[in-house]
Amino acid sequence: MTRPGFHTPRTGQRGLTLFGLLFWALIIGFAGYMVVRVLPTVTEYLTIQRSVDKIAAEQPATVAEARAAFDRQKEVEYSINAISGKDLQVTKENDRVVLAFAYDKEIPVMGAVYILIKYEGRSKPGR
Repeated sequence: MTRPGFHTPRTGQRGLTLFGLLFWALIIGFAGYMVVRVLPTVTEYLTIQRSVDKIAAEQPATVAEARAAFDRQKEVEYSINAISGKDLQVTKENDRVVLAFAYDKEIPVMGAVYILIKYEGRSKPGR
């Protein structure tokens, strides 16, 4: 039994220390920073992939026509900066035009530290 005015001792303290809070804030902040730096390159890749699929579905007659169609699409899509029509590889599979691309993207993190992401893709041949 406890006397009035005194508290019973706790069996164990729970919670987050200031050091723990700063540690997790640093980890979550860095992860958020990386997402902000990488997300634009991912959306650019998805835009390129969508453009290549659209052009391949139209089945251009020549390689020059496929590259010109991509350059026209690049003028419409403001987010495509990594490649141009001359960077496309145009082949045929089962009498269908297939467009392929590959490029590297360096993302500066801080100072001399960079992240290198290698993107590559190709159109779907069976469309």
